[in-house]
Amino acid sequence: MSKFVSAWRIRDFAPGEGVPAGAMAGEGEGWIPASAPGDSYRALIEAGRLADPYVGRNEAEAAWVRDREWWWHARVEVGADDELVFDGLDTFADIHLGGVLLGSADNMFRSWRFDLSGRAPGTHDLAICFHPTALKVAGAPLPVWPVFTDRISRSRRTLMRKAQFGWGWDWGPDLPTIGIWKPVRIEPRGATLRSLNFTTHAIAGAAEVSIDLVLSEPADIAVELLDPQGVSVARAARHGSGRVAMAVPDPQLWWTADLGAQPLYTLVASIGGRTIRHRVGIRTIAIDQSPDPDEPGTSFFRFVLNGVPIFARGANWVPASSFVGAIPDATYRDLLERAAGANMNMIRVWGGGIYEHDIFYAECDRLGLLVWQDFMFACAPYPDDDPVFVENVRAEVSEQVSRLRHHACLALWCGNNENQGIQFFADHATGTATPLAGLKFYDELIPGILADLDSATPYWPGSPWGGPSPNSMRGGDVHNWTVWHGIPLVPDTEAVGGNDSSPEGVAFTRYAEDMARFVSEFGIQGAPDIGTLARWMAPGDLVLGSQGFLERIKDVADKASAMMVPVTGLPATLRDYVDFTMLTQAEGLKFGIEHYRRRKPHCSGALIWQHNDCWPCVSWSLIDHDGVAKSAWYATRRAFAPVLASFRREGDMAELWITNDTLAPLCDSATIQLASLEGGAEWTERLAFEVPANASRRIWRGTARDAADRVLLVRSAAFAPNRLLLAAVKDLALARDPGLRVDHVRAGAALRVTLSAERYALAVQLRSEDPELRFSDNHFDLAGGEQCVVTVTRNGGGEVRREAIEATSWNGRA
Repeated sequence: MSKFVSAWRIRDFAPGEGVPAGAMAGEGEGWIPASAPGDSYRALIEAGRLADPYVGRNEAEAAWVRDREWWWHARVEVGADDELVFDGLDTFADIHLGGVLLGSADNMFRSWRFDLSGRAPGTHDLAICFHPTALKVAGAPLPVWPVFTDRISRSRRTLMRKAQFGWGWDWGPDLPTIGIWKPVRIEPRGATLRSLNFTTHAIAGAAEVSIDLVLSEPADIAVELLDPQGVSVARAARHGSGRVAMAVPDPQLWWTADLGAQPLYTLVASIGGRTIRHRVGIRTIAIDQSPDPDEPGTSFFRFVLNGVPIFARGANWVPASSFVGAIPDATYRDLLERAAGANMNMIRVWGGGIYEHDIFYAECDRLGLLVWQDFMFACAPYPDDDPVFVENVRAEVSEQVSRLRHHACLALWCGNNENQGIQFFADHATGTATPLAGLKFYDELIPGILADLDSATPYWPGSPWGGPSPNSMRGGDVHNWTVWHGIPLVPDTEAVGGNDSSPEGVAFTRYAEDMARFVSEFGIQGAPDIGTLARWMAPGDLVLGSQGFLERIKDVADKASAMMVPVTGLPATLRDYVDFTMLTQAEGLKFGIEHYRRRKPHCSGALIWQHNDCWPCVSWSLIDHDGVAKSAWYATRRAFAPVLASFRREGDMAELWITNDTLAPLCDSATIQLASLEGGAEWTERLAFEVPANASRRIWRGTARDAADRVLLVRSAAFAPNRLLLAAVKDLALARDPGLRVDHVRAGAALRVTLSAERYALAVQLRSEDPELRFSDNHFDLAGGEQCVVTVTRNGGGEVRREAIEATSWNGRA
């Protein structure tokens, strides 16, 4: 039986001063309590030694933490036949037991085991010394690019196996973590199951599956598979590590939530009187890269789940806190449930963060969210010519693949984030062709390990990658940062044009130029809720342009202004900034998603940058740090609905498309209306339509000239209503008073809110100072005479108070 070591004390010293001061035995004054898993910053905050870096302008006040030597100390009871296991140490650490050095750690993404045989049974001092990272990588050769040079040169992050975002990103603070970030346990030595892989080979008739087992030492092991109802459906046994095969009659297949259920089988492994249980799903996954016959010279890039090509609708995931060892399970459940609630079927774990905690993958299994899993390399060249570094990476990759490979949600292993792509653009800017430092990892080491450990899960060398060059629209996946950053598109082999950060160059309407096969990053910044800013910022900084507010924006340029100019115009106050950026983000993502989905099957995926935040800031996230969904989350949920009606406009003409991601054909009717913003309709047309399963079709084409006082609407019982604005938001002739009416009805702890409008109301918003409130719908339009019923609940329970909610619309700004 394992014993977890969770109660610790920590203390800091100048580098080298811990041992003479008795740190190995926990001697002296100044020790403060800490938890494991945990984080040194959080322990310091709770002890009152550090002002919370998330609050006010405190981030810079925490810079001293990274330069100290940190000791973690605990008293532990050990036996002569025990092992000491650390699932995660962050990062350069020496481990001492009873004053004796057991060994060292140098990789945040690996576990570390120490044999305690021969140790005297009893209570011992367990002490870990975490060294400042700067001292451990000082003087080593550092590969750099012409771009990002300063940031990488300061942190030297690429020389250590540690969460890369910790030194700051264009959405995250500079807070490199230190400490025990995963569980510590003492367990008896003996034969144990170190890892297993559950692979589905075929699903026709009885499913053919295999289980690869890795044992710490040879022993007899029995394996049983229980169906979701707990009934045994297959058994096998073997001696030692290796593979067993099973046939599963009448398999219950695991699907994404939009296509079916998520039945999870229980795999029970019995060894040495101990039982280990894993939840697994029966499903097949592949990537179709066959030529696209309707767009010559291009190839598909689409995930095929259980033989069905799917459109991946999702978002990129960044760590849910800068303090990655102290993220509550409830945070994971809430954020991932809301990803599924936004009609997503895929989450990409971005390569600058962490291989996520076990609960992340368990929740994705449960919710039907496929996982695109990056290896932890991002936006930098890496030293693949250093043998010690290479072997460290080899051990890391082997362990993480072994840990995660059994999950039903796992859809793709990806070598890195943007490394090939940035090298391509750096070469484009300088007219050179430079080998990428780190390429041996993505082209040789990682695929070699996967061939041995997980050959069934697709592998992709980087993101973006594929086609004749990285970011090419002809094949593979693309990161579209034309919108927002003004980076040129790559229609074929070469980038066309240069960077253009003008309002015209970054406008979200440029998504319509993107003919990519799969868009794995695209996004627009939006501010968090004004209440989130107020909870974390000093009152005096709640002013547009204040230093405190600017410190919440980690992007180096004021690109938001260029985005807002053609949509909402420029804000005059901070509250305006919040509303203007939120609406611009929502309108832009709506436009982009609808474009990509209309292109199905030529485009087969749209993953938004980004789903969540690691701290309270202005970023590209859909949900802010405090859990408040931005306008863009609601716009995304509507645009990601399995059945989508969307307008495409070109000149004075408009088209209506129906995108059907379901596995059933769609036969129904729709009403198209040119409505006046003052109420009433200029004309109405009803039409029947048919759209095959898993397809996108145009069902209507008509005139749609510029009009500041008109809007094109579509309604049907088959899909949610949608609209096409015929002028920019800032130019719309909206009634200042749309006659918005709000009625409240108590429904247990929840509140049902009915909203209606006499005239067209744009961007109707319900908001509250309570970040735990959850709205069944929000940030929507109401045409004259329409009404919408919104159910309001509270995350974690509790009654929703009527007076805690305010209702507004954009019209008051007209």
